[in-house]
Parts: sequence; structure tokens; C-alpha cells
Amino acid sequence: MSTYAYKNSQEVISQEAAVMAKTFNRQPVVWARGEGCRLWDKEGKAYLDFFAGHAVMNLGYAHPAQTAAMQAQMAALVHTGNLYYTEAQVELAKRLTESTFGNKVLFSNSGAEIVELAIKLARKWARRERPDEQRFEILTMKGSFHGRTYGALTATGQEKLHQGIEPLLPGFKYVPFNNFVGAASGITNRTCAIMLEPVQGEGGITPADKKYLQALRNLCDQNHLLLIFDEIQCGLGRLGTRNAYEAFDVVPDILLVAKPLGGGLPISALVTRAEVASALQVGDHGSTFGGNPVAAAAGCVLLAEVARPGFLENVKSTGEYFGKKLAELGEKHPGLVQAVRGLGLMWGMELSHSGPEAVRAALGKGLVINCTAGKVLRFLPPLIVGRPEVDEACQILDAVLAALERSKEA
Repeated sequence: MSTYAYKNSQEVISQEAAVMAKTFNRQPVVWARGEGCRLWDKEGKAYLDFFAGHAVMNLGYAHPAQTAAMQAQMAALVHTGNLYYTEAQVELAKRLTESTFGNKVLFSNSGAEIVELAIKLARKWARRERPDEQRFEILTMKGSFHGRTYGALTATGQEKLHQGIEPLLPGFKYVPFNNFVGAASGITNRTCAIMLEPVQGEGGITPADKKYLQALRNLCDQNHLLLIFDEIQCGLGRLGTRNAYEAFDVVPDILLVAKPLGGGLPISALVTRAEVASALQVGDHGSTFGGNPVAAAAGCVLLAEVARPGFLENVKSTGEYFGKKLAELGEKHPGLVQAVRGLGLMWGMELSHSGPEAVRAALGKGLVINCTAGKVLRFLPPLIVGRPEVDEACQILDAVLAALERSKEA
């Protein structure tokens, strides 16, 4: 039951328009509660969620163990600040090192902030390694998305997001994604690192080619550069591996994770090796809330669940089933569906037109999805999803696609 005085969804929406600046194209729904893979709006209508709060709710809503851990930590200690130790933060760092290649962790609050830290660390490392050279430039990929703070936004390789806020920060160069020659030709005597998403999310759900990533690893080794993987959207189990890099048999130097780590609360982490982390000294990084104990408690449960026997196998098998069902829909609606691509439980369906319209129509039928890159339907269900929910989602999607085809013909 709501603790607020709003009578219905429309009243909430009207008040939001009156008091908040418009920077989102929100869908006309007010969420009241969630459980598992379902959401309910303020009027009590149920929806199947295949977006998971932007790949955040990997264990679904109101996961019993995660909720209990967060509630217990909240009752004991919500915040102290990072001039003091907390057990939850240390435990989460320990579990992150045990489940990755790294042995050192730094925390912050959001994906964008942990990208900012990676930029800082890469440049500090390069200055220490080659003090007589001006190595500060980072290669990033066209179509990438790394966040909306100035450094992260400058690193983002999408010109449309840069318009109106120039000048951008110096020290970034954009090269084509999945193009080794483009990356190699972008390296100069100023380059210190290469940063990319193993699967581009905002760029249209585009996975990297395994051989391409392996070649980038070799390229970085040969040129003494850091390889940074932004796994903020695609990591922590989403591809059917603990970390996205494991799906490609490539180990980066710096790993960035965020979205699902806090079970709905803001927290992000940078994982690396001690010899890289040591480029930062006391005072080089700070965060009032980074590694907050309540969010850290949620992260400990997430990592424990992902490590549970059978969990990742279910992500893989359900993801393969979902990909097959989406491909079948593509064959059924060939004039509308241009491509289906993805890995694990991260899928995109590229349409010839009407992406946002498809999202609105699906919502009307009780399915929550998203559109990115203009016309790519993005599917990021909770990792606990099963085949019955996949079948339900695809049945709704089939009806939406058919209706779009009819409207186009009319």
C-alpha cells in the first residue's frame, strides 16, 4: 500500500510534470510494487518485466535473500562514510576479487562515476609507467555508451549525445567497433588505454567478436596499454558467465561493474590487479557514498546467487531459448524485423521502423521492454526468468509486431 497521498497514476504523472524538469520520455505508468519478474502499477495491473530497471534487477524484484540482507544491514548501519571500515564493503570487495581476475577493488556510486575513475587510473598509471611521455589518450568505440558525466560522456562514441555541450574534454579518440585495423591505426605515442563494452547496450545490443577482443588484448600487451572493459550493463551474470569477459576468453586489465550490483541501490566497482591499482595513492580517489553498506550487502547476495550451482547454466539455456524464439519472430515478420542479436539474457531486435511505438504497444499489453539506438528493441529480463515467461513475452511481442505490420499496410 502506498504511503503517499496520490489517488491514481494520472495524478502522479500530472504532479511530476509540474515539479520536475523534463529529461526523460517516460512511459505512462506508475509502478507500485514488484515481485520476481513482475511489476504492478498503481491501479493493480500486472506486467511482465523484460527490462529489469535497465539491467539492474538481475535477481528480480523482492528477492527474498537480497531483501533480507538489505533490511538487516539497514537496521544495523546505513552509512558511515569511507574514512571508516564496514564489514559489508570489505566482504563485497573480497567476493569481487574471488570471482574475477583482480585482487584490488575501488568503489563508487554509479556506472558513470566508475568510468571516470577508470579514466583517472589509466592516466595515472601511464604517467607512472612512462614519466617522460605524454600518454593520456584513451581509444573508445563508435556507438559506445559510458555515462553522462563529462569524462564518461566524452568517452561515449555517439555524436548525438555530444551536441550542445561542447567543448568536450581532450584525450579521447573514437575508433570503429569490431574493427581491429581501426583500433590498431588509432594508437599513437599519446595512447594509454583502450576502453569498450564487450556488448554495446545503448549502441543497439551489439556483441563484440571474440577474435576481435582477443586481438585487442594482444595489441594492448604489445603497446603496453591498459584494456578496460565496461561491463556495467552486460556483466555480473547477464551473458551466462560470471563476468562478460569470460564469454570471450579475454581478461582485461580493468573491469567496471555497476547496475545490478546493489540490487536496486546505487553502487559501482572497479576491479584490477594490485600493480595497476597502486598508481592511485591516498587522496587520489574519494566517494562519500561509494561502497555503501546497504548496497554492498545486496551485492554480496547477488554474487552468491550467481555462483550458486545451476544459476548461470539456466541463464545460458534460457537465453539460447529466448534467442531462438526471437529469431522465429524475425522469420515470421521479415518486413519489420531486420536483425536479432545478443548473448545470454541480453538481446536486441532491430526493426525497420516504429521502435518506440512497439515499446508503447507492448506496455499496453503488459510487457515492459525498451528501445535503444532508435529502432532496436532491447530485452534485459531478470536473470531468474524461465521459459514460460519467455513464451509469454514472445506471444505479446508477436501480437505487437503483427499490429505494426497492419498499421503500416493501412
